[in-house]
Amino acid sequence: MNSEETKAVLTAFFDALARRDGEAVAAFYAPGARFEDEIFKLEGADVGKMWAALLRGSKTLEVSYTIARAGAGSGTVEWTARYVYPGGGPVVNVILSELELAEGKILRQTDRFDFPRWAAQALGPAGRLLGGFAWFRRAVSRKAAARFGVPPKP
Repeated sequence: MNSEETKAVLTAFFDALARRDGEAVAAFYAPGARFEDEIFKLEGADVGKMWAALLRGSKTLEVSYTIARAGAGSGTVEWTARYVYPGGGPVVNVILSELELAEGKILRQTDRFDFPRWAAQALGPAGRLLGGFAWFRRAVSRKAAARFGVPPKP
């Protein structure tokens, strides 16, 4: 893929994410794709399953993004997710996404964000107090994995 093809795929992917179209988002992943962020570490069909479940249940999600770099088969996107966490508070999560692509599909996506900041917004006082602890992050990962029907992050 050249840089223009990469940019087109990234634009289409993040536009689908902004539309909250989980099935379209899932379709962008190659069969053996890998996804990792602060909460999930998934492979294959579980990647699309997570996005489809997350977006199906997210009525308040608003996504904005900027393609920071689109190279031959890889890119970096800075995106912001705004939503109300179920049973919690409003969240503004700023994410740096690094993606590797081939033949129009995502092979690997690594998203990074400030977990303690996210936890403070989403989970209120408990998240503010506990967000910096690894055991708390693992507990949040297990709960999210169960909610979306995917394996927890090891």
